[in-house]
Amino acid sequence: MRIVVDVERCMGHGQCEIVAPRLFKLDDQGVVVILHEHPDESLRKEAELAAARCPEGIIKIEDD
Repeated sequence: MRIVVDVERCMGHGQCEIVAPRLFKLDDQGVVVILHEHPDESLRKEAELAAARCPEGIIKIEDD
């Protein structure tokens, strides 16, 4: 699994950080940072929930 984020479109809502704090955080400017681009498969549900909750729809989950 690979997490891809279009950081240029991030509006800093923080939903990803709320539902998947092991995978995402917001930096000092309020832009999402991926903590693990290739997380363990056990974190897939968290990653998918973060993608679903993103108001901008900028988080994508790809299979390696």
